[in-house]
Amino acid sequence: MEKTNSGQQTVLNSLRSATLDGNRARVVDVEASFTKGLPSFTIVGLASESIKESKERVKSALLCNGFKFPPLRITINLSPSDLRKEGSHFDLSIALLIALQQENLSLEDNQPPLFILGELGLDGAVKETQSTFPIVLSLVQEFGSVRILASKEGAGRLAKIPGAVIYGVGTLSEAQAFFRAPEVIAPEQPSDFDAHQPEPGYYVQRQYGKDFREVVGQERAKRAALIAAAGMHNLLLNGSPGCGKSMIVQRLREIMPPLSVKEILSVALLENEEGGVPRFDAVRPFRQPHHSATKASIFGGGSRQAKMGEIALANAGVLFFDELPHFPKTILEALREPLEDHRLLISRVNTKIAYDAKFLFAAAMNPCPCGNLLSRSKNCRCTELEVQRYRNRLSEPFLDRIDLYVEMEEYDPKATHRVDSTSLHEQVLTAFRQRHSRGQVELNGKLDDRQIGTFCQLDRATEETLTQGVQRFNLSMRSRNKVIRIARTIADLAGREKIISADIMEALSYRYRS
Repeated sequence: MEKTNSGQQTVLNSLRSATLDGNRARVVDVEASFTKGLPSFTIVGLASESIKESKERVKSALLCNGFKFPPLRITINLSPSDLRKEGSHFDLSIALLIALQQENLSLEDNQPPLFILGELGLDGAVKETQSTFPIVLSLVQEFGSVRILASKEGAGRLAKIPGAVIYGVGTLSEAQAFFRAPEVIAPEQPSDFDAHQPEPGYYVQRQYGKDFREVVGQERAKRAALIAAAGMHNLLLNGSPGCGKSMIVQRLREIMPPLSVKEILSVALLENEEGGVPRFDAVRPFRQPHHSATKASIFGGGSRQAKMGEIALANAGVLFFDELPHFPKTILEALREPLEDHRLLISRVNTKIAYDAKFLFAAAMNPCPCGNLLSRSKNCRCTELEVQRYRNRLSEPFLDRIDLYVEMEEYDPKATHRVDSTSLHEQVLTAFRQRHSRGQVELNGKLDDRQIGTFCQLDRATEETLTQGVQRFNLSMRSRNKVIRIARTIADLAGREKIISADIMEALSYRYRS
């Protein structure tokens, strides 16, 4: 937008940028006015210190590119003025407004909105910032389609976001040329994700760094792990030290169902939030906090601005608590809500952020403090009171959130049963295709009550089996629904459209019973 008032010698121009408000991008109009008066350069509009420092970066970049500042009062306004803005990515839009003060910056022409995002080096080089990726992803979710002028360095990663047309520039001069002749800068060609596609829009990685073949024996535990992976059901393994609990859990994520495009972008966003470079692969996250981790590190926290914890970072992947009873009771009890609602709300005075928390919760524990209670070859050194205290660290409401509970066998060096990750993953893909064929998007373990009624219908005989199991084991309504979800996954693994009584009986066998 350009507006000129010759009487007052005022020139007004504006460009679009954006800032993060929590985990959502908010549109910011960067406006510039050039008025008669003592030469000055001012930025207003509730800008953070990093934005105020941009004055020096912009000055140096413009001077290095041969620009001469006019003897005018330059005022940059970031609108809306009541929204706090943060980030050095406003540099490029501010510099362009000054460098092209006499030119028309409108490039709309019935095209998607154009946003300017880029930090400037002192020599005029356009650099990528960590906030660029989440901003672009959020803008696409809001507008559907956007155009982005950003650093050439990160253009390839940004182009992987469907709906984003990325124009990459390496210098301030190239950015100026874009507004003078847009056809000079060709948009970055979008590239597909480097993964296998079992169905359109879904991707899966078929590389097994840790293979189930390395786990000897433990047929029941492997079966439970297969069910957990196929439906993203919560899993608790109880067994003697060294029987393979951690080995099984650490191999789960590589046999889990394919990721949708939305999930891949969500995982890439989490990697970016941690300060890493998004990989855009189809490997699900795996988070394993130590039992000494603080509550804030697991659930998120921060005094002024909320930060993500392990629960948010595990979204679409696996959250593993090894030595479960050693975690503080406050953490285990606080975990009940995200396990049930699959969302986490972090509230602070200045901000409130809601994160998705759809993860496979996996845990491992010993049967007693010394670990030998279930052993046939070693004597347990614990008293009955010590064992009871150890078990009481896990409350009934918490255990009610566990879908699959398995008491593992003691390690047997003579065991021969082995199954590799490739064959297990094929079974998971069978269950995925079965789920996809009936139009179900959500994984079975995360179905809500309404979706259970739609996708998990039972005939009269199967319903009777379920009713008998509920009465016999005195199950709660939550446990009943979990049994149905597990039975749905068992039927999918077998390639069956309908849930049968055998599926219900197997699902009941995995319920925790005190």
